[in-house]
Amino acid sequence: MKKRILLSASLFHGLTDAATIVTPTIFPILYSQTFLIKKYSQIGLLSNIGLIITLLIQFWVVALSFRYEYRWLMLLSGLGISLSNFLIPLSPSFGILLLKFVLLRTFTSFYHPVVIAWISRSRAGLGQELDDAMGIQSGSGNLGVLIAFISTGFLAQHFGWKAPLYVWAIFGLIITAVGVSVINKVSSRQARQPDLSARNWLQVLSRTSHLLPGFFFGGMGWSVTIFYAPSLLHNNFNIPMGKTGVYLALWIGLGTITGYLYGVWSRKFGRKRVFLTSLAGATVCLLVIGFSLSRTISVAALLLFGGFLLMTYPSLHTFVGSSVGEEEQTLAFSWISNIQLISGATISLVAGFLSDYLNIRFPFILAGILTLAIFIFYWPKDDKFFGARSVGKKVQSGIEHPV
Repeated sequence: MKKRILLSASLFHGLTDAATIVTPTIFPILYSQTFLIKKYSQIGLLSNIGLIITLLIQFWVVALSFRYEYRWLMLLSGLGISLSNFLIPLSPSFGILLLKFVLLRTFTSFYHPVVIAWISRSRAGLGQELDDAMGIQSGSGNLGVLIAFISTGFLAQHFGWKAPLYVWAIFGLIITAVGVSVINKVSSRQARQPDLSARNWLQVLSRTSHLLPGFFFGGMGWSVTIFYAPSLLHNNFNIPMGKTGVYLALWIGLGTITGYLYGVWSRKFGRKRVFLTSLAGATVCLLVIGFSLSRTISVAALLLFGGFLLMTYPSLHTFVGSSVGEEEQTLAFSWISNIQLISGATISLVAGFLSDYLNIRFPFILAGILTLAIFIFYWPKDDKFFGARSVGKKVQSGIEHPV
């Protein structure tokens, strides 16, 4: 059962993350053609409103998750993603494009708040197995992004900006069919359902509040890269869209590898050490991207940043899984997903205006400074602060037990 849940989750994570990539990757083309998008601040507006809608929808999805089996929610999500990808190329104006992008973000809001929690519950109290599962599902999301970048850049350069959206509309239907069939007879019902009152939501938030700066970094780093790295490469460094897609695929590719290896590295070095190393490396890379005028150095820093950024996701997911009770996992993962969305929406909106008035490199400088502050915040904390397993120890529900 656990393997079927993880396989289905990995497929839907790949589809969901890929769906959030395909449309933003074509924004630089629309900007360079002054078609639909004429300013970087419009990209910021698209990302900001889309992420805010996702945040609001996720609270509703959590409530639905206790009434319906996850397979039906993911079926709705997959069909909606495919429909949105099909409709976006038909947009006649920026306003219609915005509405359809909001529709897409609505259907990509289903995976993160409920399915990651399902994986965590299925491996409750299994520290090592939880690390491995979180690394696999996170790496699978990254793999979806990698495929999205490669295919979108290639298809857009050779067949026009509409082609990748139509192709992914069809591909989404296939993944949805397979993902739902894998868990067709696996129930997601919980023996105990959490209190969904506002008071309990806030109590769960308080138990994970120490992890919020980390998730702020995760949302910020992802949004800055997804919405502004394509423009940095294509419009600032004059890199063709096909090659831009390859570079961004390598960015997420390195992150895919580090995500899959997270379980191994966390056992060898400890969760906290891996997490802090990721933050430190990300800080350096972001500042190099922002200040370097060399295309080669900027691209190299961007690739390395992917490895560091995507390593923090399974780290933080295991911290959450070890910090809250089984019945509260869905609420906790919904909170942390929403924090990522809030940070991504805020920074991406500010970054759009910074890019218009200063330079497309300034979003990365801002992200680098904020990441440094987050690293400084976490540096003096001990392992218990994260509910994290140290080297040579095993944690169950945040309590350390000698091996």
